[in-house]
Amino acid sequence: MRAVGNKQLIDYEVARIFGQPLFLNFNEGPFGIFNSGMKYLKVYSWLLVLVIIISCGKEKIITPQQPVVPTPESFSFNSLKVNGLYNGFNYTSVNTRPVIKLSFTAPVNHTSIANSISLKNKSGVVAAYNATYENNDSTVVISPLALQPITQYSLDVSTGLQSSKNASLASSLTIKLITAIDSTNKFPVISDDQLLDLVEKQTLKYFWDFGHPTSGLARERNTSGDVVTTGGSGFGVMAIVTGVNRNFITRADGLARMQKIVSFLKNTAQKFHGAFPHWMNGATGAVVPFSTQDDGADLVETSYLMQGLLTVRQYFNGAGADETKLRADINILWNNVEWDWFRQNSQNTLFWHWSPNYAWSTNMQVNGWDEALITYVLGASSTTHAIPKIVYDNGWALNGAIKNGNTYFGVKLPLGPPQGGPLFFAQYSFLGINPNGLADAYTSYDVQNKAHTMINYNYCIANPQAHNGYSADCWGLTASDIENGYTASSPTNDVGVIAPTAAIASLPYTPTQSMQALKFFYYKLGDKTWGQYGFYDAFNLTSVWFADSYLAIDQGPIIIMTENYRSGLLWNLFMSCPEVKTGMKNLGFTSPKL
Repeated sequence: MRAVGNKQLIDYEVARIFGQPLFLNFNEGPFGIFNSGMKYLKVYSWLLVLVIIISCGKEKIITPQQPVVPTPESFSFNSLKVNGLYNGFNYTSVNTRPVIKLSFTAPVNHTSIANSISLKNKSGVVAAYNATYENNDSTVVISPLALQPITQYSLDVSTGLQSSKNASLASSLTIKLITAIDSTNKFPVISDDQLLDLVEKQTLKYFWDFGHPTSGLARERNTSGDVVTTGGSGFGVMAIVTGVNRNFITRADGLARMQKIVSFLKNTAQKFHGAFPHWMNGATGAVVPFSTQDDGADLVETSYLMQGLLTVRQYFNGAGADETKLRADINILWNNVEWDWFRQNSQNTLFWHWSPNYAWSTNMQVNGWDEALITYVLGASSTTHAIPKIVYDNGWALNGAIKNGNTYFGVKLPLGPPQGGPLFFAQYSFLGINPNGLADAYTSYDVQNKAHTMINYNYCIANPQAHNGYSADCWGLTASDIENGYTASSPTNDVGVIAPTAAIASLPYTPTQSMQALKFFYYKLGDKTWGQYGFYDAFNLTSVWFADSYLAIDQGPIIIMTENYRSGLLWNLFMSCPEVKTGMKNLGFTSPKL
């Protein structure tokens, strides 16, 4: 009520206080009048003071207070178990019908479950589940109806979940589940020889069916269009020789393809002091820059190509005009490579790149130990532009600094970086160079390559980073595609990605371990890793990622090293080159094959 100073208000307040109207008591005589007067005088005096105080203050509105609403009880996540165990919020090797128990601090409102608890795979596809309750409804039991093997799922609980008293969940939570591999065989079991035949034949298709239609050269990858790869094409021609020898394709067809490839390389492809670029256009032969300053010669890629072409020359050894001309054209390409010019003004090392626009600006030496031993072997084997032994000792071997001698995962490593590096170090140069019984001043190469491979194998079994799936069945770290990129995987650069080429191309070094991995990739992982051109490039069982890509430099070693393991075909052909025998002897190599 509004406070104003007037008689009506005072009369009203007196009447409200005493419950009666204001009047004087004349019936009691003078004293009654006096007493009544005094009584009401006191009241009027008190009210007058009150009115003055109120009137001197600010004008106010007296409003009633709002009713107090009780706050719902606290409601939050309490505990979790997946198949009876707690392991944080990430679970691997989960069966396809897991029991997931989510416990909360209060009973759950059943009607809020459907809109607040979701189960989806990595692609966002919803997986159905049943929900039941325990512990007076404070535990929700989620039972998926049927999850898929080797799949990543996310169980999300939102703050939309409510308690039975309508309190909202304090904070959301997410549980990651990766289902286990289905152990059943995905393809019919065949003999080991039949399986190796199948692997070789299917992998050959990458180079035969998918070779560039104009040049016949190998595309860099299955999505490369016209971009072909020099080194991968060197691997590809060795794969075609393997296919001819295995009767997957006829000798006549193989010869025709080689004539197309060699003619393109000789007459169309760009060359720089006889060396080829890393990439080129398979239709025009023009350089496709690998990077800004890598737009000219790549000596290491050229050495992979020459390794392949010399192998082809030795295989097509017939007296007919076609095979004779093929060998002559290969010799022209081989003899035109100016290995000694790549010493960059007669330094005692070889340089990887030269650019017509940037010259030697990359200034990258070819030093060991890595994948480029073949570059020095061919440089020493050239009959037109040879390099001397000092270039090998100083440039490649770094005057002995390539030696290692340490033990990793129980295996002593003669050469190379700590823990060996990616497995392609033991493969690319040894597609043609036979390491068995081969030695020089620095090591025995069969020991080196077996040690390197066993370190890689033992590392994957030890699995120090706890990647999902690593085992004696599933191993092999090398350069490959990874999810959203590419990297050279190794024990010192382990991102959880296994590349089938790593283990399979190690068959000559670790036949038992490699065959075990090959069977796992084929039978157990099935079409997740096996496709049109053999094994896909790589996979990651931790993030549940499977590549759908094929790379020439990874497909090539699979078929070539499988054949070397079975028959030594490519080793025997390459090591039969008289120039190679002389060149390797000049570098100090010894071998029964020399």
